[in-house]
Amino acid sequence: MKTIKYDRIAAISYALKWAESRNPEYFNFDNFGGDCTNFVSQCLYAGSKTMNYTPIVGWYYNSAYDRTASWTGVDYLYKFLTTNNGYGPFAKNVDTNKIELGDVVQLGSFNGDFYHAAIISDIKNGKIYVCAHTFDVKNKPLDSYLYDQVRFLHIEGIRTK
Repeated sequence: MKTIKYDRIAAISYALKWAESRNPEYFNFDNFGGDCTNFVSQCLYAGSKTMNYTPIVGWYYNSAYDRTASWTGVDYLYKFLTTNNGYGPFAKNVDTNKIELGDVVQLGSFNGDFYHAAIISDIKNGKIYVCAHTFDVKNKPLDSYLYDQVRFLHIEGIRTK
């Protein structure tokens, strides 16, 4: 297994292209708990081109019925990215001073439940902008969201064959 760079430009290009519409190659989960993490996973895949087909704990999508929970669930994606020692993207939880374009942001409530995921699409003058699904946004300022907690996942690389 080797580690390669995450293609941040490919991830952001995908995010900007599909932020306000749906790629027909993927199921739309808007009516099944939300599409935000599905969209973030699509962006991550555009920048990694590597899935992890480990049953249950991996990260992959073949269809709405053949996928892992980490592809579509906020906390499952967090757990996968921060503990992944196998194929695919891996990340660490960082402060805002270590984030880059193409990293993941997750929003949560005071009780520790994280409920929304977005991809960082721009950073200008210290201001963070995101693209997301469920409530579709393209380059929306992160500080315009209402949330109690935020966590940033910096994609450190991709493990591949």
